[in-house]
Amino acid sequence: MAEQKAGKASDRLAFIDWTRGLAAVIMLQGHTFHSFTRPELREKGPYTLSQFVGGLPPAIFLLLTGITFAFLMDSQESKGASNRARITAALKRSRYLFLLAFLFRLQLYVFGYPTSPASELLRVDILNCMGMAMLIFAPMAVFTTIERVRLCTVLGMVIAALSPVVRTIDFSRAPGFLTAYFVPSYAGFPFFPWAAFLAFGMAMGSIIRLAKPENLERVMGWTLGVGVGLTMAAYQLASLPYSVYSKVDLWLDSPALTTFKLGLVLCILSVAYLWMKTGVVRWSLCRQLGVTSLLVYWVHIELVYGRWFGIFKEKLDVPQVVIFTILLTGLMVFLSVLRTRRRSLPTGFRSPTPVQAESPSGG
Repeated sequence: MAEQKAGKASDRLAFIDWTRGLAAVIMLQGHTFHSFTRPELREKGPYTLSQFVGGLPPAIFLLLTGITFAFLMDSQESKGASNRARITAALKRSRYLFLLAFLFRLQLYVFGYPTSPASELLRVDILNCMGMAMLIFAPMAVFTTIERVRLCTVLGMVIAALSPVVRTIDFSRAPGFLTAYFVPSYAGFPFFPWAAFLAFGMAMGSIIRLAKPENLERVMGWTLGVGVGLTMAAYQLASLPYSVYSKVDLWLDSPALTTFKLGLVLCILSVAYLWMKTGVVRWSLCRQLGVTSLLVYWVHIELVYGRWFGIFKEKLDVPQVVIFTILLTGLMVFLSVLRTRRRSLPTGFRSPTPVQAESPSGG
């Protein structure tokens, strides 16, 4: 009976895996175009569109991380765990992400030795951002689920609003590794503004946990409406001829961009729920990649940015990059199926069974 309930819960939340998998597909094309497109083609439409869309997956991964983080906190609350136990469980999830982050950077450094710079070991990648955000947000575990909806929403808004301010502060005397974790930069995924998505995800995850199964469709309908509203509001905000900030970069630390991406992610999450709810798809490529997205993330970074295909770096035209992307996606799907169905590959293309998702979120 318990396994049956777990299966139903997994099916009900399959849209989260589907959304994560869609992010993985977008990420694959974005990194492939970035690594292999010839320099003279980088000012033209296909590459620009690829990189614009490719900026969405980090926001998706972070928001979904927040959702699963909220699930963890709600689970601890339901078990009646003490405040200390709740915070400890949250900190363990943060530790897990930090461990993955450092192992990931170490593997890239070793595989790239001796040409890979040692400074890359301390680069703040998305896994580092997740670990730091979870570390700072761990105290949210002592609040009730309904309180986290309000608190995490406000927390996300504050982080987004303070991002341009943080960038103007003089951190010249602060250690470089510390500023890399917090000050807005194109070189990585610092706390400001990226952690805002994890905070908003915690609010969304708390809402999902509070909703009764029969009411989840209505909740996702409202989520779609909020998402559309946020994207429209963000567009209008970005179009204003004035700003309350003395210095703001639209593509780096603008609250308008954070709001726009948040709206898009909420729309995607809602559409994913409606799509998976139809049940017409027996096997889903996106859901398949979603349950193993950590594997996909880890392997494709090495293949795209490592030495494996170095002879093609910045030497392909757009059709060739598209072909490479298709082949890479196919390889990632194969690895994903191998990971989840290693005992039954001939029948691997079935609807994924309820398994815990592997992802940059540590879900």
